[in-house]
Amino acid sequence: STPICANLCLKVRLMNILFVHQSFPGQFLHLAPALAADPQHAVWALTMRQDAPAQWQGVRMVPYRPARGSTPDIHPWMVDLETKAIRAEAALRAALQLRAEGFVPDVIVAHPGWGESLCLKDVWPRARLGIYCEFFYHAQGADVGFDPEFNSGDPGEVARLRMKNVNNLLHFEVADAGIAPTRWQASTFPEPFRQRITVVHDGIDTQAIAPNPQVRVRLGSGLELSRNDEVITFVNRNLEPYRGYHIFMRALPEILRQRPNARVLLVGGDDVSYGARPDNGRKWKDIFIEEVRGQISDADWARVHFLGNVPYHHFIPLLQLSTVHVYLTYPFVLSWSLLEAMSVGCAIVASDTLPLHEAIRHDETGRLVDFFDAPALAREVSRLLDAPQERQRLSENARQFARANYDLKTVCLPRQLDWFAALAAA
Repeated sequence: STPICANLCLKVRLMNILFVHQSFPGQFLHLAPALAADPQHAVWALTMRQDAPAQWQGVRMVPYRPARGSTPDIHPWMVDLETKAIRAEAALRAALQLRAEGFVPDVIVAHPGWGESLCLKDVWPRARLGIYCEFFYHAQGADVGFDPEFNSGDPGEVARLRMKNVNNLLHFEVADAGIAPTRWQASTFPEPFRQRITVVHDGIDTQAIAPNPQVRVRLGSGLELSRNDEVITFVNRNLEPYRGYHIFMRALPEILRQRPNARVLLVGGDDVSYGARPDNGRKWKDIFIEEVRGQISDADWARVHFLGNVPYHHFIPLLQLSTVHVYLTYPFVLSWSLLEAMSVGCAIVASDTLPLHEAIRHDETGRLVDFFDAPALAREVSRLLDAPQERQRLSENARQFARANYDLKTVCLPRQLDWFAALAAA
């Protein structure tokens, strides 16, 4: 056993553990293997991944699939809830099969966001259930209504969100404890359940995700870049308004004008992760390229590189290459990529939105600008590019902060294991 796992065994008796996540491991990437490292623990996982291996890092994988799809033309307020009910039923059937085979978990750790864990305590009523508390929806004060450019204008939006929270509310009745990655995300949950939420981030391996002054990256065009080049990076899972893609693009013409030697690298797909899709089957990526392209010369546009979704082993070198990294978001779930950028020592310009305040302290671990102020974003990026000593100071502070607060091995995983031990022992 590792020292962490040996410490855990002193706190809780040996047990059967079940993880539940539609695309396991997800946020349990480190916790599940740490628990499975003790061979006397039986660790299983329910997942919708049909390509899942039989075993993954000591965890036995149990794939399942829904028996049906959503109802055509169902009331729009019910679309989300029905989807979760369908998945809850599928997980229930899989759990009943596991019980018939003799598996009885002592503890269930689940991401409840897709509904799978809703009925599991009906199968195993004595199991302790801990849930990953990622986000509770609000009609005001969070993502909805934040950006007036994309307000639906539908008075029924409040009711739709109320129905969207039904899954969360039903979980509060059956869950024994929660874990949330940031204080702000935990704060979105209502009392009294908020009192049962422990704040522990998923963790960043700051030893592996570290600065690399010798990094070199070759783009698909054959262009090779190093730390001697002026590189601006912008990263989303998908390029969309929720993560400020439209604001970044509106700042881009001025950035390119002020920085004639800069290369701009954008990482992200052209699908939608959050929020609504644009009309007529269009892509947010293309919409905002078209908006600004006429303001950018062909020569300057050649310095803008859309890299799409990149494998993780290529992604970290891009962050290590970055001279200035830009991260923007609505008041919503904080991206891992921000903390990874801090861990590699990026000089960061970020949006002055509430989720950022836990990690980016203005002029200490990065610079904050108003989310909607594209000219201010362009100015701040250019200022940092002109100030190598300031970039170095922010870089060192960001990495130090990431190591002190988000390091996987010394901070987050031990706290996750403490949370699990308390859940199991209660």
